[in-house]
Amino acid sequence: MPELRVTVASKVGLHARPAALLAKAAAGQAVPVSIRKEGGEQVDAASVLGLMTLGAMHGDEVILSAEGAGADEALAAVADVITTDLDG
Repeated sequence: MPELRVTVASKVGLHARPAALLAKAAAGQAVPVSIRKEGGEQVDAASVLGLMTLGAMHGDEVILSAEGAGADEALAAVADVITTDLDG
C-alpha cells in the first residue's frame, strides 16, 4: 500500500476550513485515502470529523495511504492540499 508523509501547512492545522477542503479533495479521488499521525489511528481523509479527531496541527507530519489503481495520483492530490496554507 503506497504511503506518503507530508507536513501540515495551515496555521490552524487540519481544523474547520482546511479540514473541509481536504475532505472534499479526498472524496474526489478514484480510491479511498486514509490519513494518520505517527502512532495514531488511521481515519478516512474524506471525513471532516475524522480529520478533526487527528489533532494535526501546523507543522505536524501526517501519513497518507491509499490502495488500488490511481493510488499514487490520489496521494499526490491530497498531499497538495495538506502542504498548502489554506487559512486564507
